[in-house]
Amino acid sequence: MTPQAPSLLPDDLRMLERGWLSSNNIVCLGDTPAVIDTGHTKHAPQTVALVRELLGDRPLATIAHTHLHSDHCGGTGQLQAAWPSAHTWAPVESLPHVQAWDEDALTFGGTGQRCDRFTASSALVPGDTVRLGNYDWQIHAAPGHDALAVLFFEPLHGLLISGDAMWENGVGVIFPYIEGSDGFDTFTDTLTLIEQLAPRVVIPGHGAPFAREGGAIEAALASSRQRIDYFKAHPAQHALYAAKVMIKYQMMDFESIPHADFKAWLNAMPLMPLLHQQHRPDLSREEWLHMLMESLFDKGVLRRTATHVLNGS
Repeated sequence: MTPQAPSLLPDDLRMLERGWLSSNNIVCLGDTPAVIDTGHTKHAPQTVALVRELLGDRPLATIAHTHLHSDHCGGTGQLQAAWPSAHTWAPVESLPHVQAWDEDALTFGGTGQRCDRFTASSALVPGDTVRLGNYDWQIHAAPGHDALAVLFFEPLHGLLISGDAMWENGVGVIFPYIEGSDGFDTFTDTLTLIEQLAPRVVIPGHGAPFAREGGAIEAALASSRQRIDYFKAHPAQHALYAAKVMIKYQMMDFESIPHADFKAWLNAMPLMPLLHQQHRPDLSREEWLHMLMESLFDKGVLRRTATHVLNGS
């Protein structure tokens, strides 16, 4: 975990930069302390300890989420256990899925990921504002990486909590395209929204905050658009990127897994057949998976022994 560069954010707003698997945690201090995005289940005990260290004797009042992928909400259950009175918010279209704990609608089932169960009672509705810490944050829809995502914007200080709607380097997997519910254009629309909001500082879901001063935000917008335009022109490359990301993500959770169990996970994940068809439908499923895995082993992204698949560099 790495604290943010102190000059970019007000003293009462802290960002805990987490390594994968976890998203960054944004901790809003003040009379009603809040946490935005809670990291992965695997790191949840550390998340609780880090938040407790920042809050001291003050109770956590609020938990909110940019979206409900497992690396952004996996620590919520343990934060709720540590502070039972904390009020939890979720994006409006995701809220009923949380309340029913529908793992397929929450995408945990489709991606073969795990997330500890949690509850939520309030909806983050685009166009509304929500008080988190000492600030009133505007809620904006941010489809693209996740169709139901939102972002938080605080206009007085020009602070944008973007989740996975924008990183300084690269873009996330565009899951709505894989599932056939949307194209790449909604991601570009979200980037246009960010440009119109003209934030001074972006606090991303992964990586360090970056600022308009010096041109980092403008550069990130340009590179993100370029990447999405490339995927739009070469959708098979997006499918390949997505398959590699999902396998690597899961192996960071597993760390080590017997070959037979790994193969069973690959075969059970519903999104893999979609990615196969979008990338190389000319190959059999077995041929495609073999090609995919060999490329990950060759690059050291994964390693293997006679009995196990291991996470690599």
